[in-house]
Amino acid sequence: MILFNMFKPKIIAIVPAAGIGSRMQSNLPKQYIKIQNCTILEHTLKTLLLHPNIHRIVVSLNKKDVYFNKLAISSNLRIISVIGGTERMHSVLSGLVFETDADWVIIHDAVRPCLSYKDLENLISIIKKNPVGAILARPVSDTIKYSNCTQKKILYTLNRQNLWHALTPQLFRINLLKFCLKKIIHDKINITDEAAALEYFGYKPLLVLGSSKNIKITWPEDLILAKFYLKNLNIHQ
Repeated sequence: MILFNMFKPKIIAIVPAAGIGSRMQSNLPKQYIKIQNCTILEHTLKTLLLHPNIHRIVVSLNKKDVYFNKLAISSNLRIISVIGGTERMHSVLSGLVFETDADWVIIHDAVRPCLSYKDLENLISIIKKNPVGAILARPVSDTIKYSNCTQKKILYTLNRQNLWHALTPQLFRINLLKFCLKKIIHDKINITDEAAALEYFGYKPLLVLGSSKNIKITWPEDLILAKFYLKNLNIHQ
């Protein structure tokens, strides 16, 4: 049972969904592939809709997207869509400019449908403890090799003791993230997640331990694992 949280920060969620996902080897963008009669994107949005403190979800779409408005969930009054940009940071910023009265923003990958409500709640609870924000993450358990990408030869092995695997959702002060992203784009700095934008300016978001089941669907074989996780998630959530 989900209990209403008496501490009610004003939060929006942004779901970048403008990607094509060429590695999935599918005719459909991977966020629209179905698992258990729902698209991956629908599974992702349904978990975010469960939380009472998330008052709006902004989905950033590819300008050529013809699928989203056909989904029943697109008519949910808490969900709006915007046109995203050429890269992830542009898509996130596109969502931010439409929101002026929220205090915090959650960014969650469209293709991470196995997020548990427990992990989402644990992340949001950090608002009480940290003025910057936090991300879900996992300690690295595999051995990590550094390579020359062209020749694919091992150059050295990284010490994994202090390495964490960044996940989503990621949660930040909305005005702070907006400022950092605008500067990052202006300075032409390449980043792969929102936390990196804050790190660039010296901010230090917290790490919140997340479940290993919160996988990002990238390869065809990920669909099998996601189907298994979602089946169990729907039973217990």
